[in-house]
Amino acid sequence: MSSASTRFEDDEIARLRLTFGKIARRVDRRSSGEDGLTRSQFSLLSTVARHGEIGVRELAEIEGINPTMLSRMLGKLEDAGLLTRSPDPGDKRVIRAGITEAGRERFLHLREVRTALFAENLAGLSDEHTDAIRRALPALEALAESMADSAGCRP
Repeated sequence: MSSASTRFEDDEIARLRLTFGKIARRVDRRSSGEDGLTRSQFSLLSTVARHGEIGVRELAEIEGINPTMLSRMLGKLEDAGLLTRSPDPGDKRVIRAGITEAGRERFLHLREVRTALFAENLAGLSDEHTDAIRRALPALEALAESMADSAGCRP
């Protein structure tokens, strides 16, 4: 058992995991009418938007998606005019993914919609809960970073 798991009861760890899952699913559900993208497609679009042009192999690593599934998803996003694929100028064996102007606009719009959902729900919380979430932010960011590192991904 790791030192972290000795600081949390199994029930607390499960509650934390379930809570993050519920939040993610509810944001997806409430914003899905806005985007028509699956959670995985939105995540892929977001990663390419943040990184700019990125190698497909690196993208698969970051997203934790096998190359075949990634290729299918890239194809759908490319067909929708949101992403492009092109050979790397320095190494034609390497394929790079880039975001189109339409993809960037869609990403920015969806990020705005999702941020508004959080803002709306945060505004409904008590001052006590708002302060507790604010204080927990650095710890939650460290957890996300740790999970990305342990999965071999870069944020």
